Amino acid sequence: MFFKKSIIALTGLFLCIFLMVHLSANIILLLPKEIARELYNAYSKTLRESPLIQLVAYVLYLSIILHVVYALLITIQNRKAKSKGYAINRYRENSSWTSQNMGLLGVMLLLFIVVHLANFWARVKLGIGEAVGLDVEGRLDIYEVTYGLFQNIYYVLFYSLLMVPLGLHLHHGLKSAFMTLGFYHKKGLRAIAKIALVYASVMTLGFGIIPFVVYFK
Repeated sequence: MFFKKSIIALTGLFLCIFLMVHLSANIILLLPKEIARELYNAYSKTLRESPLIQLVAYVLYLSIILHVVYALLITIQNRKAKSKGYAINRYRENSSWTSQNMGLLGVMLLLFIVVHLANFWARVKLGIGEAVGLDVEGRLDIYEVTYGLFQNIYYVLFYSLLMVPLGLHLHHGLKSAFMTLGFYHKKGLRAIAKIALVYASVMTLGFGIIPFVVYFK
């Protein structure tokens, strides 16, 4: 159990770092259209062509898979334990709604990832669907792909609403990850709890607001 939880904690922390980088890229979308197109496409080209970034991308894919698989295994294991009467005493009274429903939040986020990859990654990386055009510099116009997605109000609503479970998942997960890895310093944990709240709030508001700003550009 400890090994599985450690894998979830480590991959979760890595994904937290990825989200910060991803949000910093999405902020480019808030700039005036032509400036945003230039910077976003140049950024995307660097990501595609850098061997180091490609290696990090494979680590990212592996992290997502391991995080989901081990979380699922632990959820199943916990459910089996509860069905046999080994539930922790006064569990519901001593834990938050978020901690009790991390599995549900995870499923919602997995749905988001699948839909997001199907609409973006599959088109850009695999060439599935409408071909991606080129900008004036001859680069793949990733900005136009992203901008086009955020002109669909249904996708915007889907994307933004699912940032709420993301924030809840991040808030609880970030705190739990450090405890899982053996960090029990009392003052340190209080500081981490505050950092987790700020981090989760920034991620939720950042990712949630940007699609609406682009939609109403």
